[in-house]
Amino acid sequence: MIKTITEPINKTVTNRIIYSQSHIDNATTLVCIGGIHGNEPAGVLGLRKIVEDIVSKAIKINGNFYALLGNISAFEAGIRYKDFDLNRLWSEDDIKVLNDSKYFEFEEQREQYELYNTIKDISKKHNGNLVFVDLHTTSSSTIPFITISDSLNNRSLADKFNIPIVLGIEEYLDGPLLSYINEFGHVSIGFEAGKHDDEKSILYCEAFVWLVMEKLSMVNKHLISYKEYDKLLHIEKGFYEIMYRHSLAETNEFEMCSGFKNFTQVIKHQLLAHDGVSEIKSPLNGLIFMPLYQKQGEDGFFIVRKLSRFWLVLSTVLRSLKFHQLLRLLPGISKHPENTYCLIANRRIALFLTTKVFHLFGYRKKVVIEDKIHFIKRDRKKVPFT
Repeated sequence: MIKTITEPINKTVTNRIIYSQSHIDNATTLVCIGGIHGNEPAGVLGLRKIVEDIVSKAIKINGNFYALLGNISAFEAGIRYKDFDLNRLWSEDDIKVLNDSKYFEFEEQREQYELYNTIKDISKKHNGNLVFVDLHTTSSSTIPFITISDSLNNRSLADKFNIPIVLGIEEYLDGPLLSYINEFGHVSIGFEAGKHDDEKSILYCEAFVWLVMEKLSMVNKHLISYKEYDKLLHIEKGFYEIMYRHSLAETNEFEMCSGFKNFTQVIKHQLLAHDGVSEIKSPLNGLIFMPLYQKQGEDGFFIVRKLSRFWLVLSTVLRSLKFHQLLRLLPGISKHPENTYCLIANRRIALFLTTKVFHLFGYRKKVVIEDKIHFIKRDRKKVPFT
């Protein structure tokens, strides 16, 4: 029988590594991270419950397992972050600056430096596949769902679950940890368990991590409450794509209208929020996603739509057969001289092909540099984590 937490939440932390179990260097290594946002304790508490079961039942993991705490100082304070959002700081340039200077002007820089080097040490220790799971909760009520960068290896694992899967988050956010990890070719998926203060969110985190381990053949389903966990997370299978993000300025007095939950239908011109100056209305028909009901945050809400299974299958076939190379033959498109995963397109050809075509071939991230549009591919070969 699955038990829920009844004791008070203990937020006193001493170690970034909550628990580790290491056996085989060339086997699968699962790294789970909770609390990268300090006001989201469910991931940390769910990992603690898993550790209690592993220890009390003497469960031996077939492979390697690490449970990490993301933002220790913010977690202890019970706030999203102290100076900067730790899940918006991950880029090659930022990491290089931290490693070169080792100077921390802000608390999150210290947290990032320590977390980065912990992950780097884990990756150096093991030669097999690395799988990362980042555990989150939201400020609004929601059913559990998965977020991924749109790579085929991410899709493959996410598609094993019967919960909604949201693609395209990397198009709208700069610096998420999982997008950075994905650039090294590793599987990395985010799990949103529910509302911050909902006790069920802890249970959903616990269930999801156990199910990930079972699907990776790291634990035998007979050693865990598999049927109960599977029933908990048997919700609604399907892939969704982000179509719009409402970003917030630092001085924005954003206030979401009450009553919105994830995946609630909205229509074009429907009133969604206020910003202290004007009304904010939906720019299109779709489903509301991650509406903001907390003080800290950079994203007011997103709008998503469901993807057809045909589009997903077609995309998988085209990308598996490397048909994306045909895009380079079109006029107005060239390969980036240094980045093999990037295509450069002039605005005219980008408008003609539309972003949807680039999505089909695996180019999700879009960056405008001067008068050119850089489309960045999410499918990567696995390389050492540096």
